[in-house]
Amino acid sequence: METRVNEIAERIFRFSTCLEGVAPGGFTFNQFLVLADEPLLFHCGMRALFPLVSEAMKKVMPPSRLRWISFGHVEADESGAMNQWLAAAPAATVVHGKVGCMVSIADLADRPPRAADDGEVLTLGDRRVRVVLTPHVPHGWESLVLHEEVTGTLLGGDLLTTTGDGEPLTRRDPLEEVLDAERKFHAWALAPQSSALVRKLADLAPKRIASMHGSSYEGDGALLLRRLAAGLDDLVDARRASLGEGARASRPTANVAGRPSAPSTQPQPR
Repeated sequence: METRVNEIAERIFRFSTCLEGVAPGGFTFNQFLVLADEPLLFHCGMRALFPLVSEAMKKVMPPSRLRWISFGHVEADESGAMNQWLAAAPAATVVHGKVGCMVSIADLADRPPRAADDGEVLTLGDRRVRVVLTPHVPHGWESLVLHEEVTGTLLGGDLLTTTGDGEPLTRRDPLEEVLDAERKFHAWALAPQSSALVRKLADLAPKRIASMHGSSYEGDGALLLRRLAAGLDDLVDARRASLGEGARASRPTANVAGRPSAPSTQPQPR
C-alpha cells in the first residue's frame, strides 16, 4: 500500500491511498494540500494512514509548514488523524463551520479550532479559500466544502464519490458512477433540499472538483453539479415511492412561507 502524490491544479496536490476490500476494484481515500503562503490541508485521513500520508506530504513540503487544517465533516476518514497533524504542525489551526466546532471539534481537537461563517473567505496569503456550508450534504449536520478561488478548484469532499482506483484527474463524465455509488452505499442524507444545496455549489462555476473518493474532475463543474442535482431529485422521488403512498401522505406539508405546517389534530378516516 502506498500514498501517491499528484498535482491536480496549480499548487494543489492530491495524496491518494487505495484500500482493497472496501469496494470492488478498491476505494481511494484522498487528501488535498493547497500550497500557499499559509498552506492548507483538506481532509486529515484516518489515523492509520497518517504515516503514509505525512511521508507523501514531505515530497511537497515539510508537514510542520501547515497553517490550516479542514475537512468536510467529522468522520474517521476525514478527521481521524486531526490531532496527529496538529502535533506535526505546531502552528496549524483547524478551521470549520460553527456547528462543527460547537458540536464536535472544540472537544476533539487538541487545540482550539477557528469557527467560520458561511461564505467567509480564508486568506492563505497568495490564495483565497471560501467556506461554503452544506448541512447534511452529502451527510453530516456540520458539512462544508471549500472553494479555492485562484484556480477555481472546489474541494468537494464526498460529493463525487466513486469506487475503484481511477486516474488522479479526469475529464470523463463521472455522473453515472457517482449515482451508482449512492445506490450501493446510501451515503447521502437525501432530502428534498439536497439538490438545492448542490445547485448553490454549481453557482460557483468550479473548473475542477477535488473528490475525497475517486478521481478529481476537470471540466464544466457547474453543469456537472446541476446534473448531479437532477439525479439526486430522481433518487429522492424513487425512495419516496418505495415508502408507499401512505408514508408520503404522513409527511408534513409546507405552508406558503416554505415552513412545515403543524400536523393536523383532526381525526383521520380509517
